Amino acid sequence: MTDKPNYQPGLEGIIAGESAICKVRADVDKLIYRGYDTSVLALEAEFEETAHLLIEGRLPNKVELSAFKKELNTHRIIEKPTIELIRALPNTMHPMDVLRCGVSACAGWDPDVGDNSHDANVRKAIRLTSKIPVILGVRQAHLEKRNPVYPDPTLNHAGNLLWLLNGKKPDEDAIRIMNTSLTLYAEHGFNASTFTARVCASTLSDLHSAITGAIGTLKGPLHGGANEAAMAMLEVIGDASKAEAWVMEALAQKKKIMGFGHRVYRTCDSRSVTLKAEGLKLAQKRGDTKYSEIAEVVEQTMKREKNLFTNVDFPCAWVYKLLGLPVDTYTPIFAAARVTGWSAHVIEQHDNNRLIRPSEDYTGPMEMEYKKPE
Repeated sequence: MTDKPNYQPGLEGIIAGESAICKVRADVDKLIYRGYDTSVLALEAEFEETAHLLIEGRLPNKVELSAFKKELNTHRIIEKPTIELIRALPNTMHPMDVLRCGVSACAGWDPDVGDNSHDANVRKAIRLTSKIPVILGVRQAHLEKRNPVYPDPTLNHAGNLLWLLNGKKPDEDAIRIMNTSLTLYAEHGFNASTFTARVCASTLSDLHSAITGAIGTLKGPLHGGANEAAMAMLEVIGDASKAEAWVMEALAQKKKIMGFGHRVYRTCDSRSVTLKAEGLKLAQKRGDTKYSEIAEVVEQTMKREKNLFTNVDFPCAWVYKLLGLPVDTYTPIFAAARVTGWSAHVIEQHDNNRLIRPSEDYTGPMEMEYKKPE
């Protein structure tokens, strides 16, 4: 009998490191950022406060918050060659691929790009948080054949993201719910994209490289792309009266229904609960409940048939639809929020670094005899 290494497919349940940034409390189905309940932050704090909490390590006071917002406004600009690159990429290219290229290009003009010190990483994190919405806005304007709008210093981060993407000034309701979604998406522990960023950073590569890798990981439909897939499903269903039959047929064919279940949470994803409640208020206020009604039938059918709960990507899909956002921008918006969490992890990794280099359980042949080709 041989000793079998401790292995779990997908590293499920395996502790890969220590962190003071985020805690998913599976015992009570809560998400905590540096000790704070995200359900409270999402409804009561501005996203800038959450970004400061993650990147700087603490919630800001009024003076610090004002200074942080001013710094974000200062860096909401990308260089002309990066703009030209974004416009030159094929129109068929997924926005996540465009974002990956844009973030990588931004490294060329960052004065701290090769400095992995704590303070330099904080500065780079703030710059990237500012620039990602601009990259997305330039690309969307190009696709819609309109001139990009300039960031508005009178709008907060959530407001600027909507303004840059849609080219229309958002109302307070839209800004509020975007603020909520960005806060809920900002961080989530050692998820796939964050772990990618930490592995990259552990080699002493730079923050831009780590974030670029994280973006590539987030693109996958089993991670960030789930919100896009969920909206595509709701659009195919088309009407609440057809939703139950559609789900039953999909289940009979053993199709994966995106936006349900989670590897960590046990009974619910508190982020989904918070975003759904706010989304329903907005849908009812606007008299646009088509997709929220379809979503409710899908949700109840999945709960009855599979005892599965929604994760945050499910309400995010129809909430972003309410805001008039193109479906293929959903995952890039996720990245616009998660860059703060990714950056926090890169900073933490560099502050106390050890190369991440796990072992594997080899399952191939042994002692093969080499023979020259005949």
